[in-house]
Amino acid sequence: MPIVRCPSCHRETEFTGNEFRPFCSERCKLLDFGAWADEEFRLPTQETALSEEDLDQIEKALNEKEKSK
Repeated sequence: MPIVRCPSCHRETEFTGNEFRPFCSERCKLLDFGAWADEEFRLPTQETALSEEDLDQIEKALNEKEKSK
C-alpha cells in the first residue's frame, strides 16, 4: 500500500483505504478546511492601479457591448 505524508501534520499514513486521505485523520482534515475557510491559503498578488488608457479601453468595450444588445 502506498504511504503518503499528511499535508497537515506530516505524519506518514496509508493512502489506500484511508477515508480522510490525503490527511491522516478527521482532525487534520478539519484543521485544513478551517484554514481554507479562514482564507489562510492565498496566492501572493501584486496590486496595480489601472491607467487612464486601461479605463478608457474598458469603458469602450462596455459601450460596444451595450450597443450590440
